[in-house]
Amino acid sequence: MPIPCLLKFNYCFGLYHFYWKTVPCIHHPLSKIMLPDVTFKPLPLLIPARSCVSGATALEVTAANQNLTNAERKRFIRETPVPFSAFLTDGFGRHHNYLRISLTEKCNLRCQYCMPEEGVKLTPKGELLTTQEILTLARLFVQEGVDKIRLTGGEPLIRPDVVDIIAQLRKLDGLKTIALTTNGITLSRQLPKLRAAGLDVLNISLDTLVPAKFEFIVRRKGFHKVMEGIDKAVELGYNPVKVNCVVMRGLNEDELVDFVALTEKQPLEVRFIEYMPFDGNKWNFKKMVSYQEMLDTIRQKWPELEKLPTETSSTSKAFRVPGFQGQIGFITSMSEHFCGSCNRLRITADGNLKVCLFGNSEVSLRDWLRSNTSEEELIQVIAAAVGRKKRQHAGMFSISQMKNRPMILIGG
Repeated sequence: MPIPCLLKFNYCFGLYHFYWKTVPCIHHPLSKIMLPDVTFKPLPLLIPARSCVSGATALEVTAANQNLTNAERKRFIRETPVPFSAFLTDGFGRHHNYLRISLTEKCNLRCQYCMPEEGVKLTPKGELLTTQEILTLARLFVQEGVDKIRLTGGEPLIRPDVVDIIAQLRKLDGLKTIALTTNGITLSRQLPKLRAAGLDVLNISLDTLVPAKFEFIVRRKGFHKVMEGIDKAVELGYNPVKVNCVVMRGLNEDELVDFVALTEKQPLEVRFIEYMPFDGNKWNFKKMVSYQEMLDTIRQKWPELEKLPTETSSTSKAFRVPGFQGQIGFITSMSEHFCGSCNRLRITADGNLKVCLFGNSEVSLRDWLRSNTSEEELIQVIAAAVGRKKRQHAGMFSISQMKNRPMILIGG
């Protein structure tokens, strides 16, 4: 008889009902399951199909699969996709296959919506994740089903070993996409090496097309360097090059049409982001320009603007002006949240796991790593945090009153 999974006392039956042997459960490393021992002939038995908490259902025996050779059975088991890990599935059935890792708290800009005007107190170096700790955590998450990792900051390109980190991540079996969000200041110089190391997707922050206004928003010079970075990304074949624009009333909402025009002849995806509340950014509801208001403004210029299909877990509502090479998107975190399809987890530069961008609940994975915790125990800690994730965030007015990190200390 099958042995019960220890995690939730459900049963894993494996792929075939042959002679059984005990092996670690793919979905629950601390549990044991019975899998067919392909070195023996199959028994002509039918065992009622049951399911694992991961959603993996047992297959009933048929004449066809009883007649498989040993080699064919081995190949089937090897090639059949494994159901998503129960450890990264929350209580509402959301599968978290996207991990954002902050590489640093430091930044060479001082954007108004990201960093308090007075700056932030940086975490001592010894309390930040080391390169090896970052790679260890990345490997564990990929092992459990994460197939996309985004590197953030601060400004991730400040980290001296960012190219090496990307190269090491590229070696992880099962990781499909490596992305990076940058302010673009040093991008044109570093991008060839990043590309060669395996960087797949690029997001560049740019909130205005007016150089003087750029200096006001980010409290530093550098507009032309960012534009050079965008040009270099297009030159190296990134398609699309994603441009993130936080829209704030009285500051840059008058440039919406100009940003859309950038997509006419370039493979850009300009993503308009609703202004979100974080510690120290002086968020005010009156400063927020809603998705619907932005859309109405753009449609006054291009009434033929068409909506594009997107993945279920996408945070962006995508549109394109017919005939334009690129497209635009709207990140509607405040006016139309997408919590129901959220598949994202975050690790801060100091090693805390945040299961929700707007939540103030965190778990220190760094401390568990440094206490010589086994990988199995660490996965259980991660699973417990994911399991506590709420159905949705508290709403923009409640969020604005909650204590949370400044955006720069979370990771954009």
